[in-house]
Amino acid sequence: MDIAIVGGGASGFFAAINVKENYPEAKVVIFEKSDKLLAKVKISGGGRCNVTNGCPSLTELAASYPRGGKALNKAFRIFNPSHTMQWFKARGVPLVIQDDNCVFPVSQNSQSIIDCFLNETKRLKVEIQVNRSIKSISQVGDQLKLDFAIAKFPARTFDKVIVTTGGSPQRKGLAWLENLNHRIEDPVPSLFTFSMPTESITELMGVVVEKTLVSIQGTKLKAEGPLLITHWGMSGPAILKLSSFGARVLSEKDYEFKIQVNWTDEQNNDVVLDNLKSIVTEHANKFLSNIRPYFLPERLWRYLLKKIDLSAQKKWGELGKKGLNKLVQVLTNDVYAVKGKTSFREEFVTCGGVSLDSIDFNTMQSKVCKNLYFAGEVLDIDGITGGYNFQAAWTTAFIAAKLN
Repeated sequence: MDIAIVGGGASGFFAAINVKENYPEAKVVIFEKSDKLLAKVKISGGGRCNVTNGCPSLTELAASYPRGGKALNKAFRIFNPSHTMQWFKARGVPLVIQDDNCVFPVSQNSQSIIDCFLNETKRLKVEIQVNRSIKSISQVGDQLKLDFAIAKFPARTFDKVIVTTGGSPQRKGLAWLENLNHRIEDPVPSLFTFSMPTESITELMGVVVEKTLVSIQGTKLKAEGPLLITHWGMSGPAILKLSSFGARVLSEKDYEFKIQVNWTDEQNNDVVLDNLKSIVTEHANKFLSNIRPYFLPERLWRYLLKKIDLSAQKKWGELGKKGLNKLVQVLTNDVYAVKGKTSFREEFVTCGGVSLDSIDFNTMQSKVCKNLYFAGEVLDIDGITGGYNFQAAWTTAFIAAKLN
């Protein structure tokens, strides 16, 4: 049996290794369109490779995927983060779960994952060919013919093909799959940070608030978690989560909208007001600059005071009802204008791709093209940051590699 893996990324290597282990006598070939293998693995997680997420609840895990979560919830019963950790450990790459549930190699180096994949494919005699971009796939009886973009490479026919090409930034990059009658969901960016060119809060670059609530005006989109102020705007898990769940909505807005930041992580404004009143009672003679509610970073606290025209040298006991209300408002409903997006590190994640309606998720086989399978981000599946996208790649590749 001859099997082709189209795409030399994480899901491609994972699929190839598992196919070869499932079918030792099969000839397995990886075709990579560039001359670089596993480039995204190399830079992921700041060069450490966030392999998966250690979330113990599979239902909660699936909820971290704005698209594809329902299908993955079932698939995770076949291959989930526990299986991922066992898989890598069995191949000499122990992993460690951090306090935030992000999972990294013990080495804290993505090269450990790359070396594992390269060593395994070599051991199993998986053939790897670079600079082999696929122009089209066509059915020839029960087999599939691959035509290459570079004419000097002759077409090749395979019994089974697994497509693991990753996300495409533009729909035209998926035309060769659409031509086979697969439904395509328009790709748009996911996992990006917010640019705020007109907001002075960027002067606080480097400031982190560990617990925030962020929402997008005019929508039901909300997210919570740490927020990082950058020299271009805002980033951090709360912002990235918003960008992920709001990928299509924000694209339609052409990335111009307003966000509301709650710096207190408290949704009940009356509770915030009561906390401020307690400070007034206990520290009436202290300056506003000396007592920071909700342990806000000093630079941010001074910035917020200036924003609402309250002197840092004003005493808490001098605030009065009007001053307290202004503080509650800026702490719980601080508004900023977003104009544009910025890539999250060098990691690119797309919302969109081959529609799950075109796939039998029990096998990852195409419903419209026999013996053609899919895995990874080429599918309309994407998760928030934290190892979720890699886990979706491992799970779909593992199932596809069964070639059922």
